[in-house]
Parts: sequence; structure tokens; C-alpha cells
Amino acid sequence: MLTKTILESQLIKLEPMTLAHLNDFYFAGKSPKVWQHMPTNRCQDKATAQAWMQIAINEMSQGQQLAFITRDKVSNTVVGSTRLFRLNQQDKTIEIGHTFITPSYQRSYVNSHAKFLMLQYAFEVLGMVRVEICTHENNQQSRSAITRIGGTFEGILRKHRRSPCGYSRNTAIFSIIDDEWPKIKAHLLKSGKSEEEFCYVSS
Repeated sequence: MLTKTILESQLIKLEPMTLAHLNDFYFAGKSPKVWQHMPTNRCQDKATAQAWMQIAINEMSQGQQLAFITRDKVSNTVVGSTRLFRLNQQDKTIEIGHTFITPSYQRSYVNSHAKFLMLQYAFEVLGMVRVEICTHENNQQSRSAITRIGGTFEGILRKHRRSPCGYSRNTAIFSIIDDEWPKIKAHLLKSGKSEEEFCYVSS
């Protein structure tokens, strides 16, 4: 079971998603550029955004996932969303995904801080042994970002995800395992001034 948790660094805050975030969520995701490698534009209008958020909120209430909105603490602006989901308690695995960042904050500190926070939580709090991160096979920006934080490319899963309109995408799958986490953690911390500044966990 996953329980609602706030994760934050000195620069970003991952807050459990609620419908009170709808307007900010929609504004952060309304650029079509955000969804160019995804089968469905989840923010094509507010009704679509709300429906997607409601599914996540329902699954959170059942302990099946942790859906976050991503807040930039410097500007106090919602700049995207991300999730921990597909928890397999028996095998101690989980996936990070359903991630988007508004274009003006892409290639900034937001992604590295968010991934650090979720990886730290997955390995050090939840006791996971494997974290998966998936993206569209043609999303080179996302694939490069996953590689930079230490993800190991494992291959292409053909016709892996299917959209409501029937489109099937090929997925590039990456993973980080518990044996690698200490080295990856140290590498990520080097991008901040100190561990205390980079990240801490609160609930």
C-alpha cells in the first residue's frame, strides 16, 4: 500500500494530487509540446484533465499509486506532474511515470530533483529493489534525461501501451536497482550544493 506523502527539496515540492490543483495542472500541461510523444493529450481541455486526475486520485485512495503535482518553490508555480505507480510488493518493484514538465521548466533542475526525491523514497523508505522508468521509443529528450540520472536502458517493448483510440506505442524501458542507488545518489547529489539543500523527505 502506498500512502500520501509530500516529498520536497529546497527547490521543488511534490504534493499529493487533489482536484484543488486542477487549474494549475491544466495550465502546466496545456502546451501540445508536452504530449507530442504520448498517445493522448491529457490536458486538451479541463474536462479531460479532470477525468485523468480523478482516476489517479481514486487509485491513491486505494493505495495503488502516489500521484503528485510538481511545484517550483522559487516561483510557487505548478510546473508539472509525476507518479509512483505499478507497485509490486512481492517483487519489491515500482515504476516512475506519467511525468510531464511544462516547456519553460524542461531541462532545468525540476526533473533531476523530482527523480531524486522519488528514487530516494522508493529505495530508502519503501524498500524497493527495482524502479522502472518508461518512455516513448522516439522521445529522445526523455530518454537522454533518464540516462543522465542513471537509468540503464533495457530495450524496446513493442506495442507496449495502447491508447483509448487504439494507437499502440513502442516503449523504451529503463531501470535502476537498489545495488546501483548509492552510486547514483552520490552522483545526483554532486549536482546540488549539499545533500541538505538537494533533498529531504517530509510527510
